[in-house]
Amino acid sequence: MTNPPAAAAGSAGERKKVVFLTFYYEAWDALAEVYQLMKRDSRFEVKVVAIDRRLTGETGFSGAYNGSDFFGGLGVAHEVNADLGTLFGGSGPDYIFVNYPWQRNYAPQYRPDQLARVGRIVYVPYYSLPMTQEPVDGVNPASGFVEHAPHLYSQRMHQLTSIDTRQFGSTKLDALVREVEVLGARQAGKVKARKRVLWAPHHSYSPHWLNFGNFARVHEEMLAWAAAHGEFEVVLRAHPFMFGTLVDRGVMTKPALDDWLARWSALPNARVEVGESAAESFAAADYLVTDGISFLAEWPLAKGVPGIFMENPEHWPFTEIGSLAAAANVIVREVSELDELLVGAGGGAMPNRLAEIAALRAAAMPNAGQTAARIVEAVAADDSALIDPATVTEVPWELQPGRESFE
Repeated sequence: MTNPPAAAAGSAGERKKVVFLTFYYEAWDALAEVYQLMKRDSRFEVKVVAIDRRLTGETGFSGAYNGSDFFGGLGVAHEVNADLGTLFGGSGPDYIFVNYPWQRNYAPQYRPDQLARVGRIVYVPYYSLPMTQEPVDGVNPASGFVEHAPHLYSQRMHQLTSIDTRQFGSTKLDALVREVEVLGARQAGKVKARKRVLWAPHHSYSPHWLNFGNFARVHEEMLAWAAAHGEFEVVLRAHPFMFGTLVDRGVMTKPALDDWLARWSALPNARVEVGESAAESFAAADYLVTDGISFLAEWPLAKGVPGIFMENPEHWPFTEIGSLAAAANVIVREVSELDELLVGAGGGAMPNRLAEIAALRAAAMPNAGQTAARIVEAVAADDSALIDPATVTEVPWELQPGRESFE
């Protein structure tokens, strides 16, 4: 998968060859608009490749065909586990878009040192914003916290990136805001039998890592609240890792969790959400209840109203932008406080947070709606040479002492 030394990409009037390497297809929204713009742009030749992966706790690489099914459902032409070095009629791409930095979860042929020998890496984060501070030593909270977590910018994928798109804004936020607006317009005027509460708990349950999740503490109270308030539809949208994390980390036993889920699903006004995008969830909901993290920013930016932040006071500290996000919501500590907000004298009218939401939007979306277009133009204008991995010798974050085993 190695090309000979490359001249400037797209030289001599040729189209620039671009591949979207979709390890993390669940976060395709971070790449989708860039792909669509480039697909329609005569300056680029574009391909999509779905690849195998190994998530934390797994021993082998698999899942490419799950990604393939995903793209098939979208009508996006793609290849599966392709050899990047021969992808474009016997040659490799000029640019390789990725949205996930942890190299150990990539199969060896798709790790950053190999990618950089083929083309110029363009990194687009799969997440919207860096919301929490992290330990100084990257491991132990007792070491203190830093505003900018090193794993967000000093992994090997970051070191070998030719174009870091974070300077332009968040494609993920642009896509979410746009889709919620479109879906909301379609639903305008429709009469609903019940107002919908979206309950979105996080999957972190330990002071050793993030410590936002409070599902284990409040799940019985939330079930009782939903049972007592049939005037609301309560939809549980758990973080994708939450149910597995609860059991794997011994926070709840599987029988106890299964029993609770059965009782929750038996309520006539409660269900567990499956398969809906964040935009679909937001557009259909009237209220958000969450313990963090990303929805604290995404909901007020997309909906223009505050969510309800059921805060675990022992969570890791927020970054500056995380604090802005928290301030754009209404903070509660107990399930009982939902009554005052949703069924009390205010009749469900949330407190005014317009100024706080405006401050968050200014910080989080400096080029609102234009991020993807700016990325496209940056690639079109780029004339950089390939990065030689041998010249970048600083030890990346993930290979420093104390990190999790690479293999």
